[in-house]
Amino acid sequence: MLIAIDVGNTQTVMGLYDGKDLVDSWRLSTERDRTADEYRLFFSGLLRQDGYRLEEVDGVALSSVVPTVKAAMVQVAEEMIGGPLVVIGPGVKTGMPINIDNPREVGADRVVNSVAAAHRYGTPVVAVDFGTSTNIDAVDATGAYVGGAIAPGLEVSLNALISATAALRRVDLTPPRAAIGRNTVEAIQSGLLYGHAGLVDGLVDRIVAELGGGVPVVATGGLASTIVPHCRSVEIVDPNLTLDGLRMIYEMNVEDV
Repeated sequence: MLIAIDVGNTQTVMGLYDGKDLVDSWRLSTERDRTADEYRLFFSGLLRQDGYRLEEVDGVALSSVVPTVKAAMVQVAEEMIGGPLVVIGPGVKTGMPINIDNPREVGADRVVNSVAAAHRYGTPVVAVDFGTSTNIDAVDATGAYVGGAIAPGLEVSLNALISATAALRRVDLTPPRAAIGRNTVEAIQSGLLYGHAGLVDGLVDRIVAELGGGVPVVATGGLASTIVPHCRSVEIVDPNLTLDGLRMIYEMNVEDV
């Protein structure tokens, strides 16, 4: 079995694959100073509580945007897993040309999402990842990654609003009764949810137009289910897009091993 791990700035998502089938998944907070020993105990406990054994895992695919966590994860994987470890980054086969000014600077998660979106939905395609940041990534008709847009995520926007104002307070990220908020809580909810949906729609419209129009748009990430219902530009929600992309890239890199 394969463990696919996507380490984001706020959350880490793990998926357990038996062949091409995702048989279990977990979402947890990203702790930047957790040690390799702590991760070793953590992973063993997660697998054991759901009826799996570490000995059943014969490979790891890892994507991380947090260097300290990446280092700890690599150490754990090398010590605990007997099979291949594929860490997404420069030099790893993805089957996708990276046609931007500096290909080495693109985030691993953005490449993984783009690879999965292209395989699952064809090209051209746009992938929107709702996480700490909201990433919008574009693959052109030739199957090349051509860049995209990065915006503050919904919770980042909320945190910035609360920390920068004296009288406003944290609210639940739920839709208000109407766009015209009848009280402060609803006004904040309207600005956050409908404002973020408008931001996404505006960016997607521009990106789709530059790709030539008629492009499928797929969303993933922990906040996708919160925001997508208020977006008109996003057609598909695929919660396992990143994990599936990790599995695909892993298979490309170990098929000849």
